[in-house]
Amino acid sequence: MGRFVFKLPDVGEGTAEAEIVAWHVAVGDQIHEDQHLVDVMTDKATVEMTSPVSGRVIEMHGEPGSMAPVGAPLVIFEIEGAGNEKATNGAAKAAKPAAAKAEPPPAPKPIAKPAPAPAPKPIANAEPAPVAKAIEHTPVVTRRPGDKPLASPAVRRRAQDLGIRLQYVPGSGPAGRIGHADLDAFVARGGDPIMPASSKLAPREGEEQIKIIGLRRKIAEKMQESKRRIPHYAYVEEVDVTELEDLRANLNATKRDDQPKLTLLPFLMRALVRVLPEFPQINARFDDDAGIVHRFAPVHIGIATQTANGLIVPVVRHAEARDLWDAAAEIARLAQATRDGKATRDELSGSTITITSLGPLGGVVTTPVINHPEVAIIGPNAIIERPVVHNGHIAVRKMMNLSSSFDHRVVDGYDAAQFIQRIKALLQHPAKLFMD
Repeated sequence: MGRFVFKLPDVGEGTAEAEIVAWHVAVGDQIHEDQHLVDVMTDKATVEMTSPVSGRVIEMHGEPGSMAPVGAPLVIFEIEGAGNEKATNGAAKAAKPAAAKAEPPPAPKPIAKPAPAPAPKPIANAEPAPVAKAIEHTPVVTRRPGDKPLASPAVRRRAQDLGIRLQYVPGSGPAGRIGHADLDAFVARGGDPIMPASSKLAPREGEEQIKIIGLRRKIAEKMQESKRRIPHYAYVEEVDVTELEDLRANLNATKRDDQPKLTLLPFLMRALVRVLPEFPQINARFDDDAGIVHRFAPVHIGIATQTANGLIVPVVRHAEARDLWDAAAEIARLAQATRDGKATRDELSGSTITITSLGPLGGVVTTPVINHPEVAIIGPNAIIERPVVHNGHIAVRKMMNLSSSFDHRVVDGYDAAQFIQRIKALLQHPAKLFMD
């Protein structure tokens, strides 16, 4: 038998290190070639690393959240043949005490020590059920707070009916999967249902500790850097979008089958590309380390997109060269690729200004954080029907606040206000969006 050391390869141009996001194997696992080993992240791209060999995992290096330099060992396998590294004497000696302590042979070692389940409270006059004895000596797997317990829909539904939180139920199935027998054993051992019945009120207890790793850590670092380095200047203006919404509804009702549905965003993008040439200091990126503002002729608009893992900003490139339908199609394509984790590095970088929208959840006012090193961000809020004075009469109109933030080092408040007023004029009279 030989040893094969799998080292972290270069996962991107210029990448010196990557963050370990999630392991998909454990020590002792017998794996095959091309099997999924670990997810690593660099910048905003998550890469699935697969095994180059078949063999048994004997060592793993690094916990989720830790950084690994390129070329560092990630996994060591025991394989048939010579392998690519000989076992050192020190490694052989270190392996003997570990084997001596195994009583019985150890289960696969987890990466991080799980938190123990809370001590169960005894149930009066309760006798151990036969099923509890049956699994008494079955290896069970507990989990750390925040780890999602594995269970079938039927088991989850039954646990909910019993008022049991699966987080605290040890599982005896593969990878700690919880079965009906585990639920029976948990109750028989005095497991205390912690979900109150619908007719009762009970205090809640417990605490979860969620480690910030992977994409969530990247987002946190990006937001912290933006707020720390950029003196934000916020500006909010009210916009009457009644005519715009009528136009949008008519275009959607008469569009061809091969055309995408129009949202507000393509119209806002159209307004931006019309106005930005008048304000070149806003379509820019500020390299504050070098003291240089880079002004751009093309308009590459970042679209803040919510995903299961957090907020990511794909980029619609050359928005100035796209009509409404093309812009809408590109927004939909990028959003889907981003949510599926298939957006490329180029699709996630290079924006010159960003739009952030919460859609119907847009609220009344927001204070969006600038996407560093850009100098401006625009955030449309919710569209609300309400009475306003229109042409000297009280009328019900569709109103929307347009929130924005600017880098006050580069964009003066007066220029920012003028910029938003120009955007407002185009949105309130949408025919002007298409007039030269």
